[in-house]
Amino acid sequence: MNNLINHFTSKKSEELDWANLSKYHEENQKIMVSKKNLNRIVFIGDSITEGWYDSDPNFFLKNNFINRGISGQTTLQMLVRFRPDAIKLNPKMIIINAGTNDIAGNTERVTSETIIDNIYSMVDIAIRNNIDVSLSSILPVYKYPWNENVKNPPKIISFINSNLKKFCKDNGLIYIDYYSSMVDKKKGLKSIYGYDGVHPTRSGYKVMQKTIKKLIPGIK
Repeated sequence: MNNLINHFTSKKSEELDWANLSKYHEENQKIMVSKKNLNRIVFIGDSITEGWYDSDPNFFLKNNFINRGISGQTTLQMLVRFRPDAIKLNPKMIIINAGTNDIAGNTERVTSETIIDNIYSMVDIAIRNNIDVSLSSILPVYKYPWNENVKNPPKIISFINSNLKKFCKDNGLIYIDYYSSMVDKKKGLKSIYGYDGVHPTRSGYKVMQKTIKKLIPGIK
């Protein structure tokens, strides 16, 4: 009986924490009360962001970067946790990488416009809090291995990236274009840069590091 109660309690907790606000809660509390290392940059995103730290933690540590990636998340989930996981950490900049899981249909099917609007909403929140914000391109994907029913991901990704790039140009923001250096002839992720067509290999993350170093001053 106790096992059954624990199962339903755990399931209910997961449903209530749909955006996984609890994942970084304790770490965030420590950062907010600390007076050290205020000159920080927060990376918010999904498994691509989360996996970046796992691939090369030293890149984040030596640059005073804070990784707030959560595997599988969509733009709406990131928008829900944007304040506690990014704004309240008082960074000098927030870098957003989001949208690929929306396209893959991880939580529900959404339009390209909704994905873009959710990202722009995060930008609005950052600007209102006097925090610099940069948008990064969605990485190329030819098909999603966990949902091959998604029709023409390259076209959707190209549309969203084009809009993000224009938005950054029009609003004086930095646009971080990982896509152009990582795309193959089929408009998917080059095999050397991705192990499943979606997630970067160590070589893929090296390309991303090289790209970001060119655009944001002071990165080692």
